[in-house]
Amino acid sequence: MTTYLSFDGDWRATVTHDPLSIVPRFDGDTVSLVDHRDAKERERFVAGTFGSEHWLWDAPDVFRFTAGSRELAGVEFQLPYLSAYAEIHDLVPVLPAVRPGGLLAKEERDFRHEMCTVLCRAPGDAALVSLRDVDVLDKPLDACVGIARDVALLVQQGTVVGWSLTDPARYLTTLYTAPDPDPPSPATRRLLTECLDLITEPLIDEVRDRAPAAIARLRTADAALRAQPEDRHRADALLTFISDLMEDYGNPPASGAG
Repeated sequence: MTTYLSFDGDWRATVTHDPLSIVPRFDGDTVSLVDHRDAKERERFVAGTFGSEHWLWDAPDVFRFTAGSRELAGVEFQLPYLSAYAEIHDLVPVLPAVRPGGLLAKEERDFRHEMCTVLCRAPGDAALVSLRDVDVLDKPLDACVGIARDVALLVQQGTVVGWSLTDPARYLTTLYTAPDPDPPSPATRRLLTECLDLITEPLIDEVRDRAPAAIARLRTADAALRAQPEDRHRADALLTFISDLMEDYGNPPASGAG
């Protein structure tokens, strides 16, 4: 098993035996391992830690370490489809067995770790696998370091080249809210797949082109989420996935609009 992991910018960390106990949060834009309840708590967290962080319009993946102990304190992964250069790939790499573990920073300094550009979706979206680039698929992965429940770093030749989230439907939530501890309903799982289809290529291109069948699917998904009587917390989270599309393309034009 890899002892040291390399990140962007020649930054390194040691794999420890202590994964984070934080429950993942999946809000459509990020997969987060944080306990923030509001923006102020997040600001205090960033001020007391070091590592990789957002800056203005730059949005790399976030790894924060506790000052002094240098132990991993929190993570925020950006979903590849947020990037203009994102690619959705049908091939899901074979993942090695997950070894639970935390990270210990080699040195106390900030660094920058680029967000992934490739999203691989397992059948039924049972897992989301994000990769640095398509070249990762040319060679086998060496290790999966489970830094928290159902969240793993993907390692190739000692370098972190991606991450995975198993059972993403379970961790659906809105910003600053802990996920529902109960399992997701079958309807929620189906609607997660439909929403991910709608916000990624090729279907999102058809929505933007206002293809009637694609717009019908968008409206149907929105209506199903609003009417779903169970699992309301996750249904509300999924509504945020497609809210911008609904605003721009899903609603009929106002009467008299040209």
